[in-house]
Amino acid sequence: MRVVIAGGHGKIALRLERLLSADGDQPVALVRNPDHVADVEAAGAEAVVLDLEKASVEEVAAVVRGADAVVFAAGAGPGSGAARKDTVDRGAAALLADAAEAAGVSRYLMVSAIGVEKDLPAGTDEVYVAYHQAKRAADHDLMKRELAWTIIRPGALTDGPGTGRVALDVEVERGSISRDDVAEVLLASLRRPFTAGLALEVVEGTVPIVPALTDAAGDRS
Repeated sequence: MRVVIAGGHGKIALRLERLLSADGDQPVALVRNPDHVADVEAAGAEAVVLDLEKASVEEVAAVVRGADAVVFAAGAGPGSGAARKDTVDRGAAALLADAAEAAGVSRYLMVSAIGVEKDLPAGTDEVYVAYHQAKRAADHDLMKRELAWTIIRPGALTDGPGTGRVALDVEVERGSISRDDVAEVLLASLRRPFTAGLALEVVEGTVPIVPALTDAAGDRS
């Protein structure tokens, strides 16, 4: 597979790139900063320098064209303000979807966040509110499109080693999950078309990833 990954220098993206490369696939990492090219190439990905806050649909479509799938793993990141939560976490996700449609690429995986369908309590930090709203809006925009989308909504992210075992469903209790395991869930979803049309929350659990996806998909699998 040729898989174009937005946010290609992110911690989850780098892990996914290594997994894809190890399996003989062709990850393509979209990065904003030229200084990140060496890191993504070391992970086995082709690097394309492209700022998704400034790029046009045509510019992104030119990179995406011919791919088997796209993955949105970008985010404004810690320290960014409310405005960039919207331009990156929502706007760039929509741009990638527009580009996928223009390029004729139907498969789209989104890295979202647990709990985005629930309202936040009063008094929540305004920047987190902006992030939450941006993630929800990005998910809802994708769900309306005629793409073969899968949305993965992980819990609190950790850098510890993955266990390969998860709790995964439309809704799960809040918890944490290793970025290693999120990358493995993304890879397993890419390999299983029956996950299209599913929005799934995931945290560390007791069920191996592939059976967890199969159980969540039900009759689709």
